Amino acid sequence: MVLRDGRTVSALTVGAVAALMAGLTPAAAVAAEGSVEGYGKQQLRWERCDVNGDARLECTEVRVPLDYADPGGRTIGIAVSRVRAGDPAKRRGVLLMNPGGPGGPGLTLPVDIEPVLSAEVRDRYDLIGFDPRGVGQSSPVGCGLTADEMTVHHPYSAATFEKDVARARSVAEKCWSKSADLLPHLTTRNTARDMDVVRAALGERRISYLGHSYGTYLGAVYTQLFPRRADRFVLDSALDPALAWRGTFRGWSEGAELAFTRWTEWAAARNSAYGLGATAAEVRAGFWELVARADRTPITVGGETLSGDAIRLRYEDFVHVEAVTPWVVALKTAAAAGGSAGAAGAPAVAAEAPSDNAVAAAWAVFCGDTRSWPRDPEQYRRDAIRDRATRPLAGDLAANIQPCAFWKSAAREPATVVDNEVNALIVQNEWDPKTTLAMARGMRRALHGARMVTVAGGEGHGVVVAGPSCADGPVNHYLTTGRLPAKDLTCGC
Repeated sequence: MVLRDGRTVSALTVGAVAALMAGLTPAAAVAAEGSVEGYGKQQLRWERCDVNGDARLECTEVRVPLDYADPGGRTIGIAVSRVRAGDPAKRRGVLLMNPGGPGGPGLTLPVDIEPVLSAEVRDRYDLIGFDPRGVGQSSPVGCGLTADEMTVHHPYSAATFEKDVARARSVAEKCWSKSADLLPHLTTRNTARDMDVVRAALGERRISYLGHSYGTYLGAVYTQLFPRRADRFVLDSALDPALAWRGTFRGWSEGAELAFTRWTEWAAARNSAYGLGATAAEVRAGFWELVARADRTPITVGGETLSGDAIRLRYEDFVHVEAVTPWVVALKTAAAAGGSAGAAGAPAVAAEAPSDNAVAAAWAVFCGDTRSWPRDPEQYRRDAIRDRATRPLAGDLAANIQPCAFWKSAAREPATVVDNEVNALIVQNEWDPKTTLAMARGMRRALHGARMVTVAGGEGHGVVVAGPSCADGPVNHYLTTGRLPAKDLTCGC
């Protein structure tokens, strides 16, 4: 998550939080007579999260059932943090937050997200962060994956497909061999249930919520499971709950094609500056010539050697037209110079390298939330070939085989069908490579009581969390007054 001042959400030092959690006394009344309700009676002990960090950030541990079907059985701890409301006289309640993922830790969110929230919002809410089950300091899951196994996207080719199948199988087998006790219980539905235990343990009748990316799906699932306990929910850069999760992966390539087409038109209109082609068709043809050239002889730019597939793997960057264009120019210059160039010219937006915990937790959720993943590798082969034909930039990358094809245990519960009247505010950039505008519209259809603010021309993954934007006003108004816009809105970035 990128904040308004350019900082990224960081994690608390593992040693500091681990020491805190080790020092906390397990909560007492966690399972009265084997009921889930008993967990809400915990007496929480708050302590400073990190002696070297922000003194306002307090941490505690909330015990929850590992298996909600057996609340009297094994428990796990959920690491929870807070920054108290700025004005106790104006305090309304708590604002839980999730940064996305799945697999994203959230303990530092109360301090990291403050710059993007208005003073009026900070006065009214205790800001609550938490590491979801399986993540960070909340019974973290691990698989012992190699760097190659932690890479989600792999280009399809007939020559490498068996290797792709073996890699996907290896990830699934490693995860189950190391974390078989946790994996069946690391689902969005259970994390939503954990949120409700946190609500009760905090002594709150209802919760408000700010979720980004995957956090929008988590928030929507909470509204479905606990509609009467959902107060003011802001969903930033939303997923379509009907697509979870195979459809989400394949939806990325649909958005990539739209963004790529937009970029070709943008670059053509600025041919005098960049020299990539006077028409969108010329820009497109020139790009694919570069890809073909790099597949024959990789192109080196700024010390990074790229094949054609490696160039396509940057598909998300095409939503940022001004940032990606110099990079394509550098590729063209390098190709003309015989395959190398000194200037990096790299896109300004690059993905962070995932940790094993983040990737392991993500696969647990992706594979454990739904029973819709195909089990036959040949289905993935057919999908990759078909999607590459219709969405050449990234179709095969999103459709190729994944570990869920070999997940040892099918989801214990079906995927949550989100279909309710709970109030919520969805905010969405028009050009988002991860949660596309089409996906956000799917969330809007599922939440009948919601309103949606679309940032026309907005680029990138995140609105509130990246700010400032024209959506800030509606978000702050909703969180402070509870009043949604009268209708869906489109505003300029």
